[in-house]
Amino acid sequence: MSYQFNSLKVLVVDDNAHMRSLISRILHAYGIYTIYDAADAEQAWQVISVNPLDIILLDWVLEGMNGVELTDKIRNAPDSPNSFVPIIMVSGYSSKECVNAARDAGVTEFLAKPVSAKTILSRLIAAIEHPRPFVRTASYFGPCRRRRIDPFYKGPERRTESAEGNASTLDAA
Repeated sequence: MSYQFNSLKVLVVDDNAHMRSLISRILHAYGIYTIYDAADAEQAWQVISVNPLDIILLDWVLEGMNGVELTDKIRNAPDSPNSFVPIIMVSGYSSKECVNAARDAGVTEFLAKPVSAKTILSRLIAAIEHPRPFVRTASYFGPCRRRRIDPFYKGPERRTESAEGNASTLDAA
């Protein structure tokens, strides 16, 4: 399937100029021509505030506010211009704890460094073709953290049938 990305507006946020350039070149090769970049969270917020964006690719480690904190600000600040923008975290910190922290801040997709053109394309397609619904709870606003939609889910707990046929409670969402 061929994708037409030429109308997308993307922000690349990374403190490393070479990484910003590499990601921007990959995006350009896929037909994305409106690419903004920022070296830190403050510059990123300025770009976000004045440009309608379709996707943000964001590093974890930034000077001042880190990528997780910026994600939280994008999702929850009263003056956020687009709290629904898809955010792809691009990070060398890819432990389970880091991925969970990014997810819990409202990141849409996670991409571990080193990146390839193919993995960037797969995350772009995932964010565009398979958008997850947004949810709001007392402590979270962002894309649904569940990957699969369960049509039988009826509440805050998941239930499954045990081998004996008795319903047993699994962890809360």
